[in-house]
Amino acid sequence: MANETYPYQDPAQVSELLSSHKRFTSGGRGPWHAVSDSDWQDWRWQLKNRINNLDQLESVVPDLSDEEIQGAELANTKLSLGITPYFSNLIHREDPLCPIRRQVVPRVEETVSSAWDMSDPCGEDEHSPVPGLVHRYPDRVLFLVTDRCAAYCRYCTRSRLVSNASGYGFQPDYQEQLDYIRKHPEVRDVLFSGGDPLLLSDSKLEGLLKALRDIPHVEFIRIGSRIPIFLPQRITSDLCEMLKQFHPLFMSVHANHPRELTTEVKEALGRLADAGIPLGNQSVLLRGVNDSVPVMKALIHKLLMCRVRPYYLYQCDLISGSAHLRTSVRKGLEIMRGLRGHTTGYAVPQYVIDAPGGGGKVPINPEYILSHNNERVVIRNFEGRVFEYPEVADEPEDASSMKVCSSVHGEA
Repeated sequence: MANETYPYQDPAQVSELLSSHKRFTSGGRGPWHAVSDSDWQDWRWQLKNRINNLDQLESVVPDLSDEEIQGAELANTKLSLGITPYFSNLIHREDPLCPIRRQVVPRVEETVSSAWDMSDPCGEDEHSPVPGLVHRYPDRVLFLVTDRCAAYCRYCTRSRLVSNASGYGFQPDYQEQLDYIRKHPEVRDVLFSGGDPLLLSDSKLEGLLKALRDIPHVEFIRIGSRIPIFLPQRITSDLCEMLKQFHPLFMSVHANHPRELTTEVKEALGRLADAGIPLGNQSVLLRGVNDSVPVMKALIHKLLMCRVRPYYLYQCDLISGSAHLRTSVRKGLEIMRGLRGHTTGYAVPQYVIDAPGGGGKVPINPEYILSHNNERVVIRNFEGRVFEYPEVADEPEDASSMKVCSSVHGEA
């Protein structure tokens, strides 16, 4: 079982590590132990005191590697860097392979592009009719509200835009975005994203939600956010009370590793769930973070305990500089085979590839259908056993006789 995620040879070490992933523990304070409770619980204090340069990073994560030092030296010029004090405490300071560390500490490898890398792998700019709005699917739009996040992921699909480290110059015009939605009655679903929408003040977010609710053809609204994971202090009672006004309102959160699900995060997610907001999780498959069945199973089980439905498992997008974090699709299929049938169906996410260049999400599944013709479907279950299911015609062979039988039964 020793692999890139668990580089330990001793089975007892591996067993203890997996057992620890199943427990909910506090994120703690770490080097911030002298901070008052009122400051620590203030999400604005957390943002103000983010780690955003090499000196600050070295003060909380000693013994950085040469690759990490070179990456952090590029912070806020070529690479984004921002880690909330709360989330920094989840980093295992003595473990260079720590899965939390790999997600938020920049590395110089991010400046190297492979042959397949793209600056806009999902083709969002091409499907953007007005700045800050992406209309790629027929009945829904992506509404980008900000280019800022509470912390910055090293594999971000919108790294060209987020934090403005690359000089993208993101300047959304909310009125223009809203006007586009008003003029397109086919749009029934709006997803707020960015950056992170929950970085907006309660009043600004409320104004946007109200403007959408005033558009008759908008049926429901979604918010995509990693703030419940990076900054659970933001999920206040006031925020939840405000959000309750705009049902049906859904939220997609983003956790990749079970260690991210602390008691603080569980409580924050509970407040959202108590406000009637259905919660789904979107994970990205990452090398050395969650690329094994035991880690993924621990993650999805803890998510259900947090009242969050595992929704998507994404193959890492071909974002420029992410090659060192990408796994093979073979590994993703192996993980899905290890989940389907081996745990409750509610826990199993849909594995997808966002087709490069703007093709949208494509489901990727192990081969459960072995053959299919006009007479039968041959299928394989999670145990590897083979079964047959009879196929039927899409139209009855004798449609007239079916109509006669229907009329006779109707008269009875």
